Amino acid sequence: MERVISLLCLLFTILCLSYMLVSCEKGTGEFLIKGTVTDQSFNQGLQGATASIYKVPIGTSDELFVESVLLSSNGNYEFVVPREKMERYILRVSKDLYFPIEEDIYYSSLSIKDPNIFNLSTNAMAWAKIHFKNNNPAPSDHFRYIKQEGLAACLSCCPITAQDYFGALDTTFYCLNNGNTNYSIFYWEMNTPNSGQKSTNTTAFDTTLIEVFY
Repeated sequence: MERVISLLCLLFTILCLSYMLVSCEKGTGEFLIKGTVTDQSFNQGLQGATASIYKVPIGTSDELFVESVLLSSNGNYEFVVPREKMERYILRVSKDLYFPIEEDIYYSSLSIKDPNIFNLSTNAMAWAKIHFKNNNPAPSDHFRYIKQEGLAACLSCCPITAQDYFGALDTTFYCLNNGNTNYSIFYWEMNTPNSGQKSTNTTAFDTTLIEVFY
């Protein structure tokens, strides 16, 4: 009888310890969030950029700052954050004259056992300076151009639809583009045989000129 009681006590102890271990695993721990940010304009790591992580509690829109790090020479970053029941984390990467990055990381997608790897990329900023000039204007003149290559769908991007001008014209505007990539337009002097393409490679951090005189 004493042996049975001893076995029952041992079994009870094992069950209690198992429950405690499972409870600890569920309630504590850390997430390892890491990755590499690539500078696509120069095909290398985005050295010296700032990576910041924020947490957003469930049912709120609050963005609570957690930590910031500087990216290594290879563009690597790493965060170790406490395992908390959050709706999501927000990873932001910024560097002067580069397009900023924002990545939502949802709590449900994170693993506590394995590293959570998020590799990201961005481009240096560049600008195409567009200059159109009508040297011999007449009221009936009609000039049209359309962007063929270049960055689209950003606040400072130039439109992707055809643009029309009439009569006298001498205008200059700037179009944001990815660094070290092509920017091109096609133009028409309507009702004349004058048409063509203008293209340039927009140097990172710089402004490159495209001109059309007609």
